[in-house]
Amino acid sequence: MKKYKLLALTATLALAGCATTMGPDGTATVESREVAAAQAKPPLPSVFPDGPLSAIQPSELSSPSVASLEPPPDLWARIRRGFAMPNIENDLVRTHEQWYATRPDYMQRMTDRSRKYLFHIVEELERRNMPTELALLPFIESAFNPQAVSSARAAGMWQFMPATGKDYDLKQNVFRDDRRSVLQSTRAALDYLQRLYGMFGDWHLALAAYNWGEGNVSRALARNQQRGAGTGYNDLSMPAETRNYVPKLQAVKNIITSPDQFRAELPLIDNHPYFQSVTLTRDLDVELAARLADVPIDDFKALNPQLNRPVILAAGTGQILLPWDNATVFKRNFEAYDQGRYASWTAWSAPSTMSVAEAARRVGWTENELRTVNTIPPRMLIKAGSVLIVPRRGATQSDVAGHVADNGQLSLAPEIATRRTVVRAGKHETVGSIARRYKLSPAQVADWNDVGSSAAFKPGQQVVLHLPVRNTARAPVRVNSRNVKQVSSRPAAKPAAQKPATSKSTTPKKHR
Repeated sequence: MKKYKLLALTATLALAGCATTMGPDGTATVESREVAAAQAKPPLPSVFPDGPLSAIQPSELSSPSVASLEPPPDLWARIRRGFAMPNIENDLVRTHEQWYATRPDYMQRMTDRSRKYLFHIVEELERRNMPTELALLPFIESAFNPQAVSSARAAGMWQFMPATGKDYDLKQNVFRDDRRSVLQSTRAALDYLQRLYGMFGDWHLALAAYNWGEGNVSRALARNQQRGAGTGYNDLSMPAETRNYVPKLQAVKNIITSPDQFRAELPLIDNHPYFQSVTLTRDLDVELAARLADVPIDDFKALNPQLNRPVILAAGTGQILLPWDNATVFKRNFEAYDQGRYASWTAWSAPSTMSVAEAARRVGWTENELRTVNTIPPRMLIKAGSVLIVPRRGATQSDVAGHVADNGQLSLAPEIATRRTVVRAGKHETVGSIARRYKLSPAQVADWNDVGSSAAFKPGQQVVLHLPVRNTARAPVRVNSRNVKQVSSRPAAKPAAQKPATSKSTTPKKHR
């Protein structure tokens, strides 16, 4: 013990000697004065034990348990450790438990599909200190199918509606739909759930708002408060879908917690990332990307479901996901690739409204090929400014610019065939009166007859019109059959828009 004290004293003196410096005027510096003041304080108690060591007793610990140093054996165990939401016990939960338990094939498909995405979701939840029950929510929303689309147009694993997706910066354009992106949709869903939890302070109410809409939940809470009723999830008057929403999640949670109790077989999911993110520096064909990574095309699309077209634009998508080991394979093969161009496709903007046949002629392609690649249905016109995927004209053509890759849209309009029709003007007939009668614009009538838009016609004067074919049979006019000519290149004016009917509904809006 004396030896230890002697060493401590020697160290103290050495430190004091190193810290003591003199200023240019021969006085001690601030540093040396601070050291001297510290030395003047009473010595700290010795940290060296003065007797034999003994084990720490549990009662002496500041907390009742010590965190395990061993990582969870698999991802399911890790998810169970992070459960933090209060359980719900009611008949609805029992009903959904029975439903899932009696469909083992369905459960197997769902859980097997989730293996590609669960690790990333759990990582994000833990990083945000959110309950890991939320990692099970895509089981309820989409059965972990990133290509799922609801009847209300909600898309992706987390089922975002177009408008809400835009609110959370999920790009939706001709090249990609980030509502299906594994990374972007998960980020947006957790952002939204955190915001809802901040509004309601209760995860069950946050989930109800995720399904039904925050406005509907707020109004339901206000009604209960006015009546002096409870304000918990089970106290609110909700549509059937929302009433069953959290019980479904609770049922899946119970099965994940005790799979043996429900005779469920969970696939082994390693507690390890399934994929890596790889940055692209060039536009790249989807098929070439999969080939360079040595990944089956279906597996590649399952990790990159946001891609709408057969080409990946580096200025838009930027990153692709690949299975963990295949990411290294892709990087090596991409650096060694020397077979010419990386992308067979590029973007082309329509300079004016035109038919698909005309657009195909301009880009040097067949109409059928242009329709197939760009998913254009029959009898549609391509509106001016629309962006289409077309073949590249050479290996040296530049990659697609960022503003096009992020904002390109394909806008279509019905292709309405018109017939050249001649009518006779009545008394006091003008360009405006004839335009109103046939639901045309005065500018069109004036243009077709080489007159001003405010011109008047003489009684009996022939007036040329181009009317939709479906309306000509009902027009109460005399038709000069010798001058009738089918014209399909000049679309007729759109009929007057009707005001949509409005109605109030309590059905969940699938707003995500």
